[in-house]
Amino acid sequence: MNQNDNNIVWHNQSITKEKRLTLLNQKPCILWFTGLSGSGKSTIANAVELELFKRGRKTYLLDGDNVRHGLNKDLGFSEQDRIENIRRIGEVAKLFVDSGLIVLTAFISPFKSDRQIARSLVKYDEFIEVFIDTPLEVCEQRDPKGLYKKARDGAIKNFTGISSPYESPDEPQIHINTDKHSIQECADIVVNYLIKFGYIQGNENDYAI
Repeated sequence: MNQNDNNIVWHNQSITKEKRLTLLNQKPCILWFTGLSGSGKSTIANAVELELFKRGRKTYLLDGDNVRHGLNKDLGFSEQDRIENIRRIGEVAKLFVDSGLIVLTAFISPFKSDRQIARSLVKYDEFIEVFIDTPLEVCEQRDPKGLYKKARDGAIKNFTGISSPYESPDEPQIHINTDKHSIQECADIVVNYLIKFGYIQGNENDYAI
């Protein structure tokens, strides 16, 4: 879209973001799960959403594979397409935040610059980077979709961790070592963070690690 097109204008709406927050009684945010393929991003994000659902919180989970079945099915895995993949997800996540939801995104999102672009779309405290830190050798051992084997055999090009870099977050809000915690413990770490910093109401002692 041409940003200078005078025929395109922003339409203000009667129901504001602030009104939605009052109704939902929660502080919206993006929980941006990032990590290698097989690190446990989707599994942990799903466990976190389940815990939030039990507490009556309004959420939505955007999963990397699922989104490529619809919104991003036209994209491949070149560097340019992967950047566009994350750009679109950032824009969608921004809309969810505006609606007052806690949105969870589970994407490899290997490049710091792309994650920074996603962060810049919302207020600083509305973006929570969750680094699912799992050693590459553990991810390869898990290899639930057989992708690492294909990448090692040369059947998949530009595969993160093998033939394409993964740039680890420098200062993630939440840093989880999955080789030291169970799935439930990982989920509890995230829920504790949301309680501690006022995104949802609750007692941190309910989720003692």
